[in-house]
Parts: sequence; C-alpha cells; structure tokens
Amino acid sequence: MRRVNPSTGPAHHHAPKTPIKPRNGASTIKRIWMYLCNKKRVLILVLLMVVLSSSLSLLGPYLVGKAIDNFIVTGENSGLIALLLSLVVVYFVHSLTVWLQNFWMIGIAQDTVKTMRNEVFGHLHTLPIKFFDDRQHGELMSRVINDIENVSSTLNSSVIQIFSSLLTLAGTVAVMIWLSPLLTLLTLLIVPLMFGGMKWITSRTGRLFKEQQRNLGELNGFIEETISGQRIVKIFSQEEKVLGRFVDRSEKLKQSGYLAQAYSGFIPKLMNVLNNLSFAIIAGVGGILAVKGAISIGTIVIFTEYSRQFTRPLSDLSNQFNTLLSAVAGAERVFEILDEEEEEEDKKEVEHLEQMRGRVFFENVCFSYEEGSNTLNNVSFHINNGETVALVGPTGAGKTTIINLLTRFYEPDSGRILIDGHDTRNVTRGSLRKHMGFVLQDSFLFEGSIRENIRYGRLEATDAEVEETAKLANAHSFIMKLPQGYDTVLKQDGGGISQGQRQLLSIARALLVDPKILILDEATSSIDTITELQIQEALEHLMQGRTSFVIAHRLGTIRKADQILVLQDGRIMERGTHDSLLRQQGLYYGLYNRQHTEGF
Repeated sequence: MRRVNPSTGPAHHHAPKTPIKPRNGASTIKRIWMYLCNKKRVLILVLLMVVLSSSLSLLGPYLVGKAIDNFIVTGENSGLIALLLSLVVVYFVHSLTVWLQNFWMIGIAQDTVKTMRNEVFGHLHTLPIKFFDDRQHGELMSRVINDIENVSSTLNSSVIQIFSSLLTLAGTVAVMIWLSPLLTLLTLLIVPLMFGGMKWITSRTGRLFKEQQRNLGELNGFIEETISGQRIVKIFSQEEKVLGRFVDRSEKLKQSGYLAQAYSGFIPKLMNVLNNLSFAIIAGVGGILAVKGAISIGTIVIFTEYSRQFTRPLSDLSNQFNTLLSAVAGAERVFEILDEEEEEEDKKEVEHLEQMRGRVFFENVCFSYEEGSNTLNNVSFHINNGETVALVGPTGAGKTTIINLLTRFYEPDSGRILIDGHDTRNVTRGSLRKHMGFVLQDSFLFEGSIRENIRYGRLEATDAEVEETAKLANAHSFIMKLPQGYDTVLKQDGGGISQGQRQLLSIARALLVDPKILILDEATSSIDTITELQIQEALEHLMQGRTSFVIAHRLGTIRKADQILVLQDGRIMERGTHDSLLRQQGLYYGLYNRQHTEGF
C-alpha cells in the first residue's frame, strides 16, 4: 500500500482514484450468512413461519375454488358456513405467521448489523495510521454507516421475501401440475421471457448499484471535508468553487442512481405484462376446457389465482434481487475494511516498558513513504533524558516523519531507534506510547465535559488531580469562569471555547499523563500574545524533567532548546544550540533572519 507523507499534507483530502474492485458475490453472501447463523434458533423459527405462511397462501385459493364447485355451482349450502369459517381461520393464521416472521427477522437483522458495525469500528482501531492517511474520512464513515444500513434494510425484508417466494413458487407449481398439467405448461411459457428480460436488466443494474454506492461514499467524504474546513472556505471566498465541486459530485450520484433505479424499475413493469399475459392465456384456454367439461369452473378460479401466485414470487424475487445487489455492493465495501491488514502485531518476545527515562538515539534511520523517494536519509542524533530538541526546516523536510517513527506510527526502512537502549521495534506500542505526551498544533477535544477531556489519557485520575493539573497548565482560571466549571460540556472538537483555551486543555491533558517524552508540534501557533505567554508558562511546567521534541516554525520560541536539528530534504544539515547556529551563519541563520525581518 502506498504510504502518504503527512508532512506534505493529509492524503484524505482527496478521494481515492482506484475504482472499487468487486468481490465474488457468492462469497459476500456467504459471509453475510455466517453472521445470520449466530441466531440459528430464531432463524429456524422464522423459516418455519415462512413455510407455514407459504402453505396457507396456497390453501386459501384452493378452498375458494372448492367452495365454487361444491356450493355455488351446485346450489348446495350444507357445509358452506364451515368452509367459510375455515377460510377465515386460514387467512388469520397466515397473517399471524407473516407478522411473526417479520418481527423475528427484524431482530435478527438488527443484531447482525450491530455485530458487523462493532467489528468494523473495532477493526478500524487496529489498522495502522497509514490506512487513514491514504483514505478520505467521510468515505470511511459512509461505509460504516450507509453501507451497513443498506445491508440492514435488505436483511429486514429481502431474506424473508426470497425464502417465501421460493417456497410459494415451488408449492404453486406442484399444485398446478396436480390440477392441470396442460394449464401449467401454458403458464410456464412466460418463464423464458421473464428470465430473458431479467438477465438483460440485472446485467446492468449490478454495475450501476456498485457505482452508486461508490459515488455516495465520495460525496459523503466531500461533505465531511467541506464542513470541517468551513472556516477556510469562507476565508478564501471559495464558496462558489466548493458548490461547483459539490454539484459535480451530486450529479454523478444522481446519474448513477437514476440509471440504477430506472433499469431496476423495468422489472415490475415487465412482470405486470407477463402476469396479465398469463392470466389471459389461462382464462381463455381454461374457459374452452370448462365448456368441453375437461375441468371445473372452480379449478379455473384456483388456477387463475395460482397463476398470479406463480408470477408474484417471480416478481418479488426479481425486485429483491436488485435490492440484494445493492446490499451486496455495500457489504463488499464493508468487508474491504474488515479484510485490511491490521497494524503489525508486536512480536512475542518484545518488552513491555514499565518505566522510561527518555534517552533517545536515532541511528542511521532511513524512511520513505513512496518507493524511490526517501523522506529521511541516514538520520542520526541522540538526546539525553530531560533535554529539549527542536526540529526545524522547510515543509517536507522530515520533521513530522521523525515523530511518526518515534511513536511507531510507521517503522523505519533501515537503521534503529533506541529509547533507554531499547530498540523501539522490540517494545510494545502500548507501553511505548503510554510514556509519551502530545500537544499538537490543532488541539483535538472530544465532545464531553472539560473534566472528561483532561482525564482522557488517564481515566483513573481523581477530580482533585484533574484540577491540580489544570492549575499547572494555567487553565483553571478560565475553566472556573465557565457556567458549569469543569462539568461544562464542550461541543465537538472543543467548539465554544477559544483556540488558546483548547490548547491549555491539551497541555493539561498531557501533563496529567506525566509522560517521560513530550512531543510539541507548534503548540503556540495562531495564538494571541497574552495567551501565548500563558501557554509558554504552562509548557515550561510540562517540559520540566522530560525529554521534549519540539517541531517549530517560529524560531524565536526555541531559544532555550538544548539542541536544534535543522533538516532539509530528509537530512540533518545543521545541529547545535540557538546561539551556536547563529554564529555558523548557515541555513538556520538564514531562516531566523528571514523570520525576524518579516516580523515573526
């Protein structure tokens, strides 16, 4: 899989270009069936109800025909009341069995899609970061929500309908042959026409339904991206351009949906024509046979009703087949996620770091997101525990990549990364990241209370510890001014408070974890001067006694760093303190003077 370089911009801002590769439809249906088998007992009850309702649907018309032959034609009334009562019981029990099978099947369907949804969401958390870097987030959401719901709606109705239609069809043909082989043969004449039309239609609808699902996923991804970046859209006055791109994607979805529905819409029309044709044939030929005394009038009535019951299951099957195609297309997209390889598991012999001091070595580390284009080239440096190292350089120099390798979001192609003498590849990811704290440029907060957000990395922390940490992070004063203090519920991504306040909460969250290695990614960018002073003071508390990696674009904020690494094209071009690098008058000197001149 192609790896995307986060330092050059997230790849999920672009829809994937590779078209969906359809899996074997039978294999997909088999996988769905495996989920259904988890409810075997209830499924057996549903099947029994389907058999019973199908049998009763055949018995009703037969009793009507017998009533005509035995009572209406002959004028005999003895026994008619009993037969009519039997008919009422048949139709009542038929309605009851249909209700029960639908009731139970809805439960099975909801349990099935809940299991699928839980598996997909759980599997997403086992996938490597590169999976999310290479995919549009909205498109993934479409698979988890829309495609699974598509499967749900199909299971709610289509599974029962298919079984019922098959049983009704088989029973109808058997009884029709028993009543009149000749009329049965005439009824079956429409089958070749029906299958010919069905083949022509379904050969087109399968591809169109897959295209519709793909276009829907891309549109959802674009909507999610646009809503998330609405401020940028408005800042650059790109509303018309964004609307135009939305209209284009919406038009693609409309076209694929229109064609899919239009072709599938031919099916009921075709079935109605063939149904009426069958009815006309049976009525005409049956009338001739009745005049000649070959069959009774009741038999003709039974046959005309059975002819409708013969074509109705075929019509239902054809309609459900299109629905099934749509569900299979959605299920394929869901199973594509489930089939993605999980993040490489830790080796059995790896260590679990209970404690960490924070001494870091990079030894000749090379890494590339794409073959033939190295992002890091033989990067080597070491940091003693408690020291602060700043990573500076132009965009794409490899600063974020160093952090991604340190945290094992990616693995180096060659070379080693050692922490306290332990190769990171021989340490469990969980124990490694447990000792790390992050304060990023875009601080992400979850929907929930301020207390819950600060406690996110250490759920067992007491309320007193949360509040003490907030004081050290200079966040306590603004929190207490909020309506509910620490119990104030934040909107998604911290909506309702300022960027600086979100950053202070992120610092508090990192401080509560008490990490040994701290990663700061331009933590004071886009902050006003007064808030920046508060954040800088909070960061000084946070960095005390911790090994700190600081990705910095504003060079004035890293004057006190123990070591500054200047990167360019994936190589360390210069290293030293702020003062020593200025004396060298090299790359760092040029960057610093340029920022100083431009007022940074």
